[in-house]
Amino acid sequence: MNNAAEQIFAANKANLDALEVATTKAFAGVEKLVELNLAASKAALGESFGFAQAVMAAKSPQELLTVQTGFFQPMAEKSAAYFQHVQSIATEGNAEFVKQMEATLAGAQKAMGASVDQMVKNAPAGSEAAVAAFQSALSNGQKAVEQTQAAIKKATEQAQANFAAASKQATELAKKAAKV
Repeated sequence: MNNAAEQIFAANKANLDALEVATTKAFAGVEKLVELNLAASKAALGESFGFAQAVMAAKSPQELLTVQTGFFQPMAEKSAAYFQHVQSIATEGNAEFVKQMEATLAGAQKAMGASVDQMVKNAPAGSEAAVAAFQSALSNGQKAVEQTQAAIKKATEQAQANFAAASKQATELAKKAAKV
């Protein structure tokens, strides 16, 4: 039984290490988004002041229209690039997180299986029914985890598809607005 306890402790340590790695990767993704947003905000602020100065310098309605058109066309392209960058960061972070969690769960299932095998070997005579019930419950639990993983993966893929569609729609709207 000592071996089983050691395996459980080792699995817990591995899970904690995996959580640390996943958390570090999640913060890296947040840092990328913050950096992107700061850069985009700084650029937008500078462009806004430049646009305001150009509007104030316009001497005719035609010149004002030219300034506005010149401002909105690049904005559509920059908006599209921004949304694509956000999607890239989100997709990358999600893929790394899912990969890490799948590896962690596979390791935990392996460790649990080894612990159960050890307990089965050391089970007293006459406990076969209890051991079989325990193994069945464990198997059902693993199947539930696998189904949950599949559902999470499907939901994540759907969320990414929705984000991509929203990004595309926003880009198209920005381009239409720039043409007006």
